[in-house]
Amino acid sequence: MAFTVGIVLFAVGILVAVCLHEAGHMLTAKWFGMRVTKYFAGFGPTIWSFKRGETEYGIKALPFGGFVKIVGMTPQEDEIDPATGKSGADDPRAMWRFPVWKRTIVMSAGSITHFALALTTLWVLFSFVGIPDPETKSEDWPVRVGPVAQCISTKWEYDPVTKGPKACDPAKDPKSPAAQLGLKPGDLIVSVDGVAVPDSGTLREELKKVTDKTVAVTWTRDGKTMSGTVQIPEAERLKADLPATKTFDQITAGDLEKGGLLGINIAPRTSDIPHVSYGPVEGVDKTFTITWSLVERTFASFKDIPEKVPNLFKAIFGEQRDPETPVSVVGASRIGGELFELGDWASLLLLFASLNLFFGIFNLFPLLPMDGGHIAIAWFERLRSWFAAKLGKPDPGRVDYYKLAPITLGVIGILGVFVLLTVTADFVNPITLK
Repeated sequence: MAFTVGIVLFAVGILVAVCLHEAGHMLTAKWFGMRVTKYFAGFGPTIWSFKRGETEYGIKALPFGGFVKIVGMTPQEDEIDPATGKSGADDPRAMWRFPVWKRTIVMSAGSITHFALALTTLWVLFSFVGIPDPETKSEDWPVRVGPVAQCISTKWEYDPVTKGPKACDPAKDPKSPAAQLGLKPGDLIVSVDGVAVPDSGTLREELKKVTDKTVAVTWTRDGKTMSGTVQIPEAERLKADLPATKTFDQITAGDLEKGGLLGINIAPRTSDIPHVSYGPVEGVDKTFTITWSLVERTFASFKDIPEKVPNLFKAIFGEQRDPETPVSVVGASRIGGELFELGDWASLLLLFASLNLFFGIFNLFPLLPMDGGHIAIAWFERLRSWFAAKLGKPDPGRVDYYKLAPITLGVIGILGVFVLLTVTADFVNPITLK
């Protein structure tokens, strides 16, 4: 139940963010005196609406976003405004007639709204909610079971496709001890071979001592103590003191050691790890520091998208989903639901902030139909007119958007295919924290 509630709440949060994006356009347009005729949440048939002044506000049937109608976003707009009887090209308050700096503010207001939401969310996170104490090392984490591997690779290999360790082959490699024991995500490992393992560092050392032995493993699940016996296979694994800056493709034989593996990822709950909050003043500094890091990661993710697309196709047709592949709003909401179920508020807020940064940056790309495309054209017109005046030539006028239609349709087509891919993958083979 909590999982479903989390999905719905996170999806509603994204919808609210998109509607606030459109509200940013609307409010700045009204502030400058542009004519705004519509502001709606959703698309499709109108469920409810009212009119105040010259603007109609309302809700439509399909909750997939929102829109605002500003008269005259382009000089070629020929839609007739019933209130004035004029087309967007003729209306004296049409957007295209306003100075370029005002149009820039209006078109960028949506992204600025996303940035404000991201900053506010991060500030609340660092100031009041708190994050896992960065002084707590991963080897000090309690052994809370995350994803369970079905098999074990006894030899460590790099996979250039996933840019990580090569996955085991269930047809050839031995079944993992975790799978044999029936461990599930959320279980807490208590002891191995009678030795208490309060943290992952202790578990690591204990597994080194019991390779190729049959040992008793004890764990708790929902407050109940459970146990079983299993043989721990010897396998190549990364050394504990491996530098954090070293990437998987840089791993050499000297970075590996022999040791036992259970076949689990450790995924402690936020309640398992000490948290720290910084207060409203120091929280500002932490907010801007992490925001810059998230912006860098966002641009890196844009660069990696083309090479991730083939993995999306593979995931749709049944191969293991690469956790680094892009997700749609569907996938993000599903992850948000899992974080809500786990009570991991820090990760939930961080995900929401990251999505808003992504939306804000993406919308500023200088391509139609994104807001950045309109901004780029407005400044191109201004510079072209300025150069013409300097050369004593007549003003070349405004850009004809109809001539840009093929490019615009091409961008829409590419984005549509990409959205279809991610949504399909998120339905048939979703990324899951479990």
